[in-house]
Amino acid sequence: MGYRGQVLDNPVTGERFVFHATSEDTAGKLLEFDLVVEPHGRVPGGHVHPGQQESFEVLDGTVKFRKGLRTVIAEPGDLVVVEAGTYHRFANAGDTTAVVRCRVEPAMRMEELFETVAALAAEGRTMRSGLPKPLDLALFMREFQDEVAAPVMPGLVQAVMTPLASLASRRGLGERYQRQQQVQRVPVLVEPQMIRDRDPAAGCSRCGLGPVLRRRRGAGPGPALRRWLRAAGLVTWCTPLGVLIGGLTWLTASRPYPATSPAAPMTSSCTEHELIYRL
Repeated sequence: MGYRGQVLDNPVTGERFVFHATSEDTAGKLLEFDLVVEPHGRVPGGHVHPGQQESFEVLDGTVKFRKGLRTVIAEPGDLVVVEAGTYHRFANAGDTTAVVRCRVEPAMRMEELFETVAALAAEGRTMRSGLPKPLDLALFMREFQDEVAAPVMPGLVQAVMTPLASLASRRGLGERYQRQQQVQRVPVLVEPQMIRDRDPAAGCSRCGLGPVLRRRRGAGPGPALRRWLRAAGLVTWCTPLGVLIGGLTWLTASRPYPATSPAAPMTSSCTEHELIYRL
């Protein structure tokens, strides 16, 4: 997570980010930073922010913006506002360093996005244009799909990127994003103590919800139906119906539950049941 005063350098695109107000400082409302662009430096590629407005105030130098179908040459004192969902890109149009005060509203995860782009460039995992290499780009687009999207047919681009992202994950390229992710706690819908009072034998050693959820999780089609689904899936594997059947087969497959340890202190979150809720 970014912090006030943090400096990020992208050696490929010639950009430097200097954070002034981060998501944490503004309760997620705003990210404000100075963007220092070397002569002939540029943003890696044209893009769209689906749910964020971005404004650029030129403090020094000359910057060429492409906003939708318009081209804008901005000089010190000029302000360019790019509304959410609008295609844009920019580059330093002069022979001196340009400085632009940027504001992104709301901040969302833009700090992490900039940190990731700078890290990929430093590790040599970008192309000459500054865009990540294909497998890294697929992971990047999947991870930050709420912050950035392709300017043309974003849904189709995302569909094409999905199998590439899966391949990249299998090759271990997604560890960076796993470190960034935080555990999402699942709210407890029923007080564990109430379940224990009603049925002393109920409850896993962690939160008391285990047997209740296990009975729900165990319900469903029996082995005969699962065998039929597998057979039908083999016959129609190359059709959309086959894909659907394959998915149903996976969902109805029985999976063992992790063993629970002896009684442990009650906590507000249980990893075992988080996994069950998500499935």
